[in-house]
Amino acid sequence: MPRQVDVVVIGGGIIGCASALELAQKGLRVALCEKGRIAGEQSSRNWGFCRQQGRDPAELPLIVESMRHWRRMSETLGEDIGYRPTGCLYVADDDAQEADFRAWLEHAQIHQLDSRMIGRAEIDDLVPGANGRFSRALYTASDGRAEPTRAAPAMARAAQRMGVHILTNCAVRGLDFHAGEVASVVTERGVIAARAVVGAGGVWSELFCARHGLDLPQVETESSVMRTGPAPEVFAGALWTRGFACRRRLDGGYTIANGGTSLCPLTPRNFRHIGKFWKNYKKERKRLRLSLGKRFFEDMATPRDWPLHGPSPFEKTRVLDPQPYTPILDDALANIQAAFPELNDVEIVERWAGRIDVTPDAVPVIGPAPDVPGFYVASGFSGHGFGIGPGAGRLVADLVAGDHPIVDPTPFRFERFH
Repeated sequence: MPRQVDVVVIGGGIIGCASALELAQKGLRVALCEKGRIAGEQSSRNWGFCRQQGRDPAELPLIVESMRHWRRMSETLGEDIGYRPTGCLYVADDDAQEADFRAWLEHAQIHQLDSRMIGRAEIDDLVPGANGRFSRALYTASDGRAEPTRAAPAMARAAQRMGVHILTNCAVRGLDFHAGEVASVVTERGVIAARAVVGAGGVWSELFCARHGLDLPQVETESSVMRTGPAPEVFAGALWTRGFACRRRLDGGYTIANGGTSLCPLTPRNFRHIGKFWKNYKKERKRLRLSLGKRFFEDMATPRDWPLHGPSPFEKTRVLDPQPYTPILDDALANIQAAFPELNDVEIVERWAGRIDVTPDAVPVIGPAPDVPGFYVASGFSGHGFGIGPGAGRLVADLVAGDHPIVDPTPFRFERFH
């Protein structure tokens, strides 16, 4: 527990770990505080896609930078984090979706990506078990996959070797100020003085910001996922359709999710920001399954202000571990087995769920918080954070250190929502 550092990073997911590692590489003294365990929440629960294709145009420069990191990540960290350049395939189910893919290719060409539309014959070469079932798809050969349970912990260990203080089971209760600027963080174990603080708390960021008068329009959705035991290889990379999404694992199994449906719990927080999300909700409502249950009352009972000398909401829940939504997973399993009968006898060995931090435009906030000098927000990655994490960490470090940013940070500024 250091008494003073240059930067405190809040959150031990992939964004926080990548930011801490990049800050240490710039020679800064860093402490990373995680209320639970490293990558305990969505950073270890995601699909494991490392993809450029299908990204919002605002994210493309950052994901191109991230892919440079992914390709050398295992060598840099001294551990195999499971990255493999096995390609990413998005199946177009109808003419409208194909038109969307082709329109996106115009952005891909600007960044000289190798993304392209392919037809049935080439799909069958890539996915032999498809047997002509898919007629058109968006394909990016330079995309890849990695193991979420390995990546962020390996980054944390590398950062620790560089002198970063990795403090788990250590919630940050809030910020303390001197002359209007951040001077320290108050943790459950004591105070750490710092001139800059990075808030990379995932779904907890909105609550932390609210405690300090910042209106971060961020809501949460839930994604349910499962993994199989060893299974015949139907595709070596990452495959998405509306009915299912799958990713080959290093252990010979598959990570499987529903490609077209996510759960959106109705909570006071979600209603609070509904005005900013209404346009995007109307666009995505067919793939969102609304639910009203205990999550509403949990959120309603969570205070949005608390004294720094007493327990905070972050200490009450060390690791978010929502129950997977079985009907969504059952649909995904039925769909993938219909597409690939060779998976009919595969064993499902684990099911889980994770909560995803979503912004109104599904693009993250990365940059200084308005009216809170010294506080930087890196949150709202909207389910895209794993693949883009390494580049996001570099951008955070550049902004905190006052260096020339690796990409233009303007699309990620906090103020765009106000």
